[in-house]
Amino acid sequence: MKFKELSLDDRLLEGIEAIGFEDATPVQEAAIPVILEGKDIIASAQTGTGKTAAFLLPIIHQIIQVGHDNNIKALIIVPTRELAVQIDQQMEGLSYFTSVSSIAVYGGGDGSSFSREKQALSEGADVVIGTPGRLIAHLNLGYVKVDQLKHLILDEADRMLDMGFHDDLMKIISYLPKKRQNLLFSATMPPKIRELARKILHEPEEINIAVSKPAERIFQAAFIVYDNQKIPLATHLLKAKKLQSVIVFCSTKSAAKQLAKELKALKFSAEDIHSDLEQTEREHVLRDFKNRKINILVATDIMSRGIDVEDIELVINYDVPNDGEDYIHRIGRTARAASKGVAFTFVNEKEQRKFQDIETLLGSPVPKGKLPAALGEGPEYRVHKGRSGGQGRSGGGRRKKSFHKKK
Repeated sequence: MKFKELSLDDRLLEGIEAIGFEDATPVQEAAIPVILEGKDIIASAQTGTGKTAAFLLPIIHQIIQVGHDNNIKALIIVPTRELAVQIDQQMEGLSYFTSVSSIAVYGGGDGSSFSREKQALSEGADVVIGTPGRLIAHLNLGYVKVDQLKHLILDEADRMLDMGFHDDLMKIISYLPKKRQNLLFSATMPPKIRELARKILHEPEEINIAVSKPAERIFQAAFIVYDNQKIPLATHLLKAKKLQSVIVFCSTKSAAKQLAKELKALKFSAEDIHSDLEQTEREHVLRDFKNRKINILVATDIMSRGIDVEDIELVINYDVPNDGEDYIHRIGRTARAASKGVAFTFVNEKEQRKFQDIETLLGSPVPKGKLPAALGEGPEYRVHKGRSGGQGRSGGGRRKKSFHKKK
């Protein structure tokens, strides 16, 4: 479906055309008409499916129709600073030919950033994108103009709950008008998401776009290793081919720091990014990575959903992700749009069961790579009973009204 067929404002279509969008993705095609009707939705959609534009476009359209005043009209709550900035940037592009304003609100900046946020929130930016902690800090001070708010969007709701933000979300919602449109987007739909949805959504339509399998364009392989083989193997793989854009995911900040230190000592163009860095430092590292001043980004899990960089050639899981959905998100940084990508995962002895659970979700074993002779033999890969070879879950673009708020 073409965007021109979705009954969007001409000024919005102009922004869409300027960005180069033409055809709506499945989640956009399914969600935009429902949102324009004013209905609540609960949508299962992963990063890379176009979900951000799926909620931004109809929200911007509805704000244009209402006209400008000094009230906040839409609140988008996200788990991380990086995602807030990413959505704000996309908002800026899509709304370029309109008068709709937005601001990203997140912690980690200096005092001047808090003052800028306070001014925008008290004067009424049309759309506010923020992280839970920072939003509560402003709401508690009493100047945030949310009494006329019409739209609440929770993006990556599963990740917010995983990060312990449930109580913060409910506190923020307590400040909002009861009559509003609610949109909940989540990569997964565990029971805790369903429970949250029952609390805040009103007779939502359900949209399922998520596919718990990586894109077919991603070549995957796993290396069964001892911990002391990980750095030599990473070095070997990075030297094998000159690559412009590589992300290495580590499960801990200490691992990310150590690996980046080792790679820089070996003259690789690498930097680490994690929550210990100040916000300005993170933004600087990400900017250099996007501009190819840095070729290798060593990141922690918290960054896996907040990095929006095109043409990632290689993703290395230095540690096995916590679950299959995290695996999908990590390796989904590569093979975006129509490109191809490669994803390698290092699996030590303790992580084998966890990796087999991921293989079960994927529906088939991930091919096992052979270690370079210079590294010696790795541990045996022991297949545990009841794991691996299970059926992966899939979803289409179906729209169904099968989820209702409990009375």
